[in-house]
Amino acid sequence: MIRTRFAPSPTGYLHIGGARTALFSWAYARRHGGKFVLRIEDTDVARSTPEAVQAIIDGMNWLGLEHDEGPFYQMQRIYRYKEVIQQMLEAGTAYHCYTSPEELEQIREAQRAKGEKPRYDGRWRPEPGKTLPTPPSGIQPVVRFKNPVDGVVAWDDLVKGRIEISNSELDDFIIARADGTPTYNFCVVVDDWDMGITQVIRGDDHVNNTPRQINVLQALGASVPQYAHLSMILGDDGQKLSKRHGAVSVMQYDEDGYLPEAVLNYLGRLGWSHGDDEVFSMEQFCQWFDLDHITPSAAQFNTEKLNWLNAHYIKQADNGRLADLVRPRLAARGITPAPVPALESIIALYKERVHTLNELADAAEVFYIDIHPNAELLAQHLSEEAKPALADFIAGVQGVNWEAPAIGALIKETVAKHGLKMPKLAMPLRVLLTGQAQTPSVDAVVALFPREKVLARLAAAKI
Repeated sequence: MIRTRFAPSPTGYLHIGGARTALFSWAYARRHGGKFVLRIEDTDVARSTPEAVQAIIDGMNWLGLEHDEGPFYQMQRIYRYKEVIQQMLEAGTAYHCYTSPEELEQIREAQRAKGEKPRYDGRWRPEPGKTLPTPPSGIQPVVRFKNPVDGVVAWDDLVKGRIEISNSELDDFIIARADGTPTYNFCVVVDDWDMGITQVIRGDDHVNNTPRQINVLQALGASVPQYAHLSMILGDDGQKLSKRHGAVSVMQYDEDGYLPEAVLNYLGRLGWSHGDDEVFSMEQFCQWFDLDHITPSAAQFNTEKLNWLNAHYIKQADNGRLADLVRPRLAARGITPAPVPALESIIALYKERVHTLNELADAAEVFYIDIHPNAELLAQHLSEEAKPALADFIAGVQGVNWEAPAIGALIKETVAKHGLKMPKLAMPLRVLLTGQAQTPSVDAVVALFPREKVLARLAAAKI
């Protein structure tokens, strides 16, 4: 059975790169009827926080990337790592090393002075015929993996193709610190082994870890999963995606008014393609997704494309659902929508014109608060020639049938009577009612308001 995993470190939030990795791992398992495992790699005790763990889980839940197993926490599996380390010590594939940090730095400085690659020199590595130093008293040893010295470690990366690394390039890395806590590269190996992971899909910042992990797996007699390393995501400016691009947290996209299906759809096309298809559901994505069509080159984030997709999904969304998403955004501004106009009615009118839920909230807000049109905007649109027409409209609106067609007919009659073009009346109406010069069809906007509120706002013009 296909088994994939997403294994974030809870040292920060779930960022957009991690979300893409999770999506690809999830979709691959779904495509093949397999299992998707969530694992929290929290052995970095100094930097891991419960808040970051919750932020990761919140981000996964918001995106709808449900896991089949987990979440598993590495700190709850310490006993297992220690058990395997002891087995490796007994098998001779790992050994105790008493080199102090100060000695290590001296070794590296000497190597750098000779123009050599700084690395551990293997002084405590047991070899046939080699006499090891006497262990110094008072020093707790680390445990190092006895890496092969000859040959190459190779794998056929499912994204990058064949990769080969000479074992002579790898040193005997630490698998347990002096205090007994296991290291990242070792825990990952044991976890993938125990959890039967068949495909490891992750960022290409892990390529350098892979040969070490493969060697440990082989030393344990474990099967080696297939690896697929995804290239990095660049920002709109072509630079590595970072906080200054807004890549703080996936949940920031929720706060900024994006729908999860838009973010997922966008991430699905970030470095992967299915012909020319740009818009697709997650059901389609899981049917189509493979690792053959992932580009090995860096993917560039395009905020304009994400906004376009989000606008598409907002247009398609149910008005009731959108209202449920906009309502808390209004509440955060201290606004409780009145029964009239119904929030769903405002959304139905405006959702064709916005890119985000926050823009929908901006549009809805003016219907529920007192507004004070900008004096400059009023001066621009409330011309002297428009005032008589506006006065006639105010008189006519008191008895008109309160629906958009009848209001539209009244506007047309009024401008015709005064020999004006439509914008001469429509623009001051927009500004006086909403404080904005750009709105949907003015008759539809007027019809949304209660008649009394329209009269009250128009009275502010003091015609």
